[in-house]
Amino acid sequence: MTIAPTPQQLAWQQDGFGLFLHFGINTFNGEEWSDGTLDPATFDPTGLDASQWAQTARAAGAKYVVLTAKHHDGFCLWPTATTTYSVASSPWREGQGDVVAELAEACRGAGLGLGLYLSPWDRNADCYDDPAAYDDFYLRQLTELCTRYGPLYELWFDGAGSEGRTYDWDAIMAVVDQHQPDAMVFNMGRPTIRWAGNEDGLAEDPCRYVTESTGISVYDDGREALDTARYLPPECDVPIRANWFWQPDDLDTLKSRDQLLDIWYRSVGLGAGLLLNVPPDRRGLIDPADRDRLLDFTGELARRLAEPRTCALSVVDEGDVLARFPEPVRIDHLELREDLTAGQSVTHHEVLADGVPLLSGHTVGVRRVHAFEPRTVRELRIRLTGDGATLTEAKGYAAK
Repeated sequence: MTIAPTPQQLAWQQDGFGLFLHFGINTFNGEEWSDGTLDPATFDPTGLDASQWAQTARAAGAKYVVLTAKHHDGFCLWPTATTTYSVASSPWREGQGDVVAELAEACRGAGLGLGLYLSPWDRNADCYDDPAAYDDFYLRQLTELCTRYGPLYELWFDGAGSEGRTYDWDAIMAVVDQHQPDAMVFNMGRPTIRWAGNEDGLAEDPCRYVTESTGISVYDDGREALDTARYLPPECDVPIRANWFWQPDDLDTLKSRDQLLDIWYRSVGLGAGLLLNVPPDRRGLIDPADRDRLLDFTGELARRLAEPRTCALSVVDEGDVLARFPEPVRIDHLELREDLTAGQSVTHHEVLADGVPLLSGHTVGVRRVHAFEPRTVRELRIRLTGDGATLTEAKGYAAK
């Protein structure tokens, strides 16, 4: 039996690209994984502007952002009733600030989805060593996030640091089901999307949407067996620099435009989602160097895909699909899509031009983008493998 996506999963897949915003007390202390003892007074962005984050994401073509509302250190970016280890104990906005609220408002204004990262592992909470007490603590934090800030696009549950620990995922998912039933759930609990298996932003080909296991931790590469095969499309996460939080000494690790383009082709272009981390700095702004590189990358991508040439599709002998352009066109990209409403079907595809193989691969999925040397074509023959395999769209992009 083919396993089909929910409408929410399919909408998430079609969006395809979001920005990760690692921001918190680590930002101000040169840390990546602090231990929950850093002084809240060190959290003091001098010019925090969440609208700048959102407008940067929108300008880059991202459809959503995911903010680290609480990382492993336990510091909360909203004024929670569960702990004093939060922005309420910082000098920022004289202790009256709420980063999550400011970003939620900015996302609404920019037409972006808001995702929140709430680390299950908490290195500050005294109750963490008491599983029952901590489960209650965590449920209260999750409930606050799920009820205060409007619709959430995604909830990000990171398995790092939780090796050997079992949380009350039934209770956690009950909160999600009650308050944010349309939110995508990343990787843990009862996930609706999964981790791609690395922090390099790279999917595999084939990029399978139905799986019997999901990655738990990026650090032990652990896998959790699922009770049944599920439709779980992958999300590829990667930082724009070497580190996840903004650091003052790693500008030399900023990925080049070509590196970022390669990541896009090997994530979104392979039918996966891409979550690119572009962290706010100590002012509370996206670093100009990061912003410029992000927009250079996405601007070049938009240039390459600026002139689509849609094909007329018809099924010919042996079940092949003939993609015919209205007139000869010179193209250097080809995008294929399959209808996923009933599930993923295509397991392999080969494209021929004038009877000569031009390109091939496994997954088509929500989108498959091939880049190749410029070629003038009038029609393409596409051979598909897979039970019920068919295409809904094929389009070339004019060579530049």
